[in-house]
Amino acid sequence: MILNTASISDTETSPSNAQTNNSTPKQITLARPDDWHIHLRDGNSLNTTVAHAAQSFNRVICMPNLVPPVKTAIEAQAYRDRIMQALEHANIDDRYKLTFNPRMTLYLTDTTTAEDIKLAAQSGVVQAVKLYPAGATTNSADGVTNLASRHEVFSAMQKYELPLLIHGEVTDSHVDIFDREKQFIDTTLSSLVSQFPELKIVVEHITTGDAADFVLSQNERVAATITPQHLLFNRNHLLVGGVKPHFYCLPILKRKQHQQVLLDVATSGNPKFFLGTDSAPHATHAKENACGCAGCYSASIALPLYATAFDSVGKINRLEGFASQFGAKFYGLPLIDERITLVNEPMQVPSSYPYLGQETLTPLMAGETLPWSIKLES
Repeated sequence: MILNTASISDTETSPSNAQTNNSTPKQITLARPDDWHIHLRDGNSLNTTVAHAAQSFNRVICMPNLVPPVKTAIEAQAYRDRIMQALEHANIDDRYKLTFNPRMTLYLTDTTTAEDIKLAAQSGVVQAVKLYPAGATTNSADGVTNLASRHEVFSAMQKYELPLLIHGEVTDSHVDIFDREKQFIDTTLSSLVSQFPELKIVVEHITTGDAADFVLSQNERVAATITPQHLLFNRNHLLVGGVKPHFYCLPILKRKQHQQVLLDVATSGNPKFFLGTDSAPHATHAKENACGCAGCYSASIALPLYATAFDSVGKINRLEGFASQFGAKFYGLPLIDERITLVNEPMQVPSSYPYLGQETLTPLMAGETLPWSIKLES
């Protein structure tokens, strides 16, 4: 079952249901956006995920938490080759195939070396290194268990200007799941930034006002990505009226007050905050399960979702910076000339997509109607 946001009272609903600003334009044209945090998975999953990502985004930073994980530059190149092979066979317009540019990440482990970082920086395909605290989310068992032992690696990342992307949650079982992001900031992140002041850091998929405030308090080397689900929804959408598995992600949706802060900073025009969907595919049966997987699938509808969020607070004019400019500038990459147009016309989100042969993949907001859609070029 997918949540119908209109069924929740005004005190519990998200800002996405606010009345659309009277000055909302009929359409907006943006530089083609980039997604600075996406999960494409591997193998047959790529037949679905790559096509969806390529139709909306130019560059995408691909997460390395495969099985086994991507731990070296050689493995990163091999993974990129598999993505490009899937792209070649995708049933999409050839122009998307020509412009799609997957950027790779290394999975930081307890055995990663400074030499691994050097080779990654020299590879031309590795954009960053990903820190998963062990056990924090899907396929994170190989994550770091002792950050103090990674001093040499962080120093190498500073030297070779390779950014660190962080899943910012503690994994201690005694810490409440709604407090794990704040706890990570207080106990780990502040110290890491202090020890490595020249290290570029992206606090990924932030979910709290605490994380937003932390990023705002740091210099330009610390930034954050924000997902569409954390802008549009709060924990009531996940829990009121029964648990909604397709709203379950990690970090988990938080209180409405945190959601409002995320909307404020995302639409503020501050270049520290930019688009990262954290789109994460799981077969429908694996989500709708007594022990359902964490992750929201949004790659196919991400831009209408973001447009809906920005328009809900009358800031649709700020979307291009967030989606198409700020991330590229942070990573030191050129801005994109290609354009994409969003129209203020309703679209119905598909109920599912074919996935892994006989399976299906259920997107976020499946079956619901969004007020914005991507204009199809003739």
